[in-house]
Amino acid sequence: MLRMKLLIIFLSCIVVSSCIPHKDTIYLQNKGNATHDSIPYNLTEIQKPYRVQVNDILNVRVKALDQETVSILNPAGEENLNASSAERAFFDGFTVDVHGNIRMPTLGYINVLGYTTEDIEKKIEKQLLEEQFKETANIFVTVKLAGLRYTANGEVGNPGSQVLFTERVNIFEAIANVGEIPVTGNKKDVKIIRQYPHGQKIHSLDLTDVRVMESPYYYIQPNDIIYVEPLKQKSLGTGETALSSLTAIASIISLISTGVLLYTRL
Repeated sequence: MLRMKLLIIFLSCIVVSSCIPHKDTIYLQNKGNATHDSIPYNLTEIQKPYRVQVNDILNVRVKALDQETVSILNPAGEENLNASSAERAFFDGFTVDVHGNIRMPTLGYINVLGYTTEDIEKKIEKQLLEEQFKETANIFVTVKLAGLRYTANGEVGNPGSQVLFTERVNIFEAIANVGEIPVTGNKKDVKIIRQYPHGQKIHSLDLTDVRVMESPYYYIQPNDIIYVEPLKQKSLGTGETALSSLTAIASIISLISTGVLLYTRL
């Protein structure tokens, strides 16, 4: 009888430890010292202007009163450009080389490393006016990243690389585009591997905390790698919920009981 009680206690401990707590599955919780459950909506989102890195691809468009005079600076057949095609953007864009330069027709090499797209627009426009055109030509330059490319690995619905044609993507939008984080994914410690001129750094985000929106890493950047590690419950192979754990334990008890009965009848 004592052994049976100890077995029940042991199995109960397994049930408690193997279940994933409900609070670990909920996004954007208010984890402050507030005495109520209301979310502080006055959180300030932090997003610094993105500065161009090596291997980024830039789409440059130049317009003027006489469009034929700037046609050489624009991609051939740009009027048919399929904005949803990452391949077309790759071939029509200008790739930043290891020295931080892009090479444009008639302008040659232009250093863009560490500049924002607005800075690059002004830089190209200034060089065109100094070397090839007058103010009356009404030069208008636009520079955009050829899509925001990132990679998501680990416990996500569809691991892999994605290209989003937008300039502003937060961590929730990025994950939504590769599938939801399953119950077995650790939402409290999502890793962001980010490139910098001097190398890479790993940053952590707690997606269960509402104050994640105040993090400087809340918005992803081109070439970011998002990694969601599995919870220990998955590594142990135990149930994700209390019901699944109880089912597994009931199966084990049934096997043990059957074995005991067979043994006592020998």
